[in-house]
Amino acid sequence: MTTINQETTAPDLVWGCSAIAEVIGRSERATFHLLANQLLPAKRVGGRWCASRRKLLEALIGDDGAGNE
Repeated sequence: MTTINQETTAPDLVWGCSAIAEVIGRSERATFHLLANQLLPAKRVGGRWCASRRKLLEALIGDDGAGNE
C-alpha cells in the first residue's frame, strides 16, 4: 500500500478559508465572499475550500503573461 505525503506531493495547496485569507491578505469574511462568488481560483473539496497558492497570487497580481501593467 502506498501512502501519499501531502507535503511532498502538493506543497502549493492551501486548505481552508482562513488559510486562503492569510495568503491573500484579507479577512476571513471577505475571503469567504470571494470564494462563494467564484472570484478566486479555488474549489470545494469534501466541504473545505482548497486553492493553489501560486494561482491565488497570480489572480491577485494579474500576471497573465500579456505584459499589461
